[in-house]
Amino acid sequence: MRIENEPKLDFKDVLIRPKRSTLSSRSEVDINHTFRFLHTGRTWTGFPLIAANMDVTGTIPMARALAGFGAMVALHKYYPPEDLIAFFREGEGARNTFYTIGTNEADWEKFALVKRQVAVPFICLDVANGYTERFVEMVAQAREQNPDSVIMAGNVVTGDMTEALLLAGADIVKVGIGPGSVCTTRKMTGVGYPQLSAVIECADAAHGLKGQVCADGGCTVPGDIAKAYGGGADFVMLGGMLAGHDECEGEIRHEERGGERVPVSMVFYGMSSDTAMNKYSGGVAKYRASEGKTVEVPYRGPVDATMQEITGGVRSMMTYIGATKLKEVPKRTTFVRVGAQLNTVFGG
Repeated sequence: MRIENEPKLDFKDVLIRPKRSTLSSRSEVDINHTFRFLHTGRTWTGFPLIAANMDVTGTIPMARALAGFGAMVALHKYYPPEDLIAFFREGEGARNTFYTIGTNEADWEKFALVKRQVAVPFICLDVANGYTERFVEMVAQAREQNPDSVIMAGNVVTGDMTEALLLAGADIVKVGIGPGSVCTTRKMTGVGYPQLSAVIECADAAHGLKGQVCADGGCTVPGDIAKAYGGGADFVMLGGMLAGHDECEGEIRHEERGGERVPVSMVFYGMSSDTAMNKYSGGVAKYRASEGKTVEVPYRGPVDATMQEITGGVRSMMTYIGATKLKEVPKRTTFVRVGAQLNTVFGG
């Protein structure tokens, strides 16, 4: 047993210090970013935000909607092959979409079936625990079999495993254990790492190898997304912040109001929750426990308004620190430790 005494930080522990700037308007900044990927040499340009591969948010309608913002989606892994083949035959939306694969053989068999019919430019290899040797081997296998695809793999929270996954064949490493809004891993296992420090440390390791990282989880407001970019995240993945929209596939709850039946909330749950395991795996296996919760989030209509808030918040952050391009943000970010962020006299 050992104790690390150096403080580790979450998004709530810091603010970004403003800097003198020549920018006079949010319209002057560019929130798109161009990446060249480590193993393929391919490039991609867009707003580097990804809807999480949860079955509520990682949907085909979400992919089509976010494509209009230049953003991405990691599709959930429960679509039938015919739906995936039809979607990847489309144009713009499919070019900004990750195909998600888990660890079981059925996932790989379905992927092989889809890949025989269509090109899959982006692959997300998704496990809760990216620290196993089996997962490293899975990344290497995926790279060998898909030399032209960009591969995102995770999740991890430390620099050593970030390097290991990049060397095994990942282009992007997904960072985060336990920070998600409907994840209870930290409660159930005591395992985790404060998300901002995880992003900073993993980004430092990845960038030394010319790879990228995706901050997965922990963002609750647009300012947290801004902090993730400031900490070195190349991509930011969102689940809860994108839940509750028309483009999601969660169960919608209605109420009678004025004689009309109106939507008021949507069910949202973690993919390691008993809700998800009952839906897809026949229940919680005897050797494990649920590590997710099920909640209701307010119904929020089309996702466009939320994306406008997110992009607007990122643009505003960039004007405060004088960053004309998104890629400049980490170099112009100074974090300030705080005891509190918000004046909550009129609520949160």
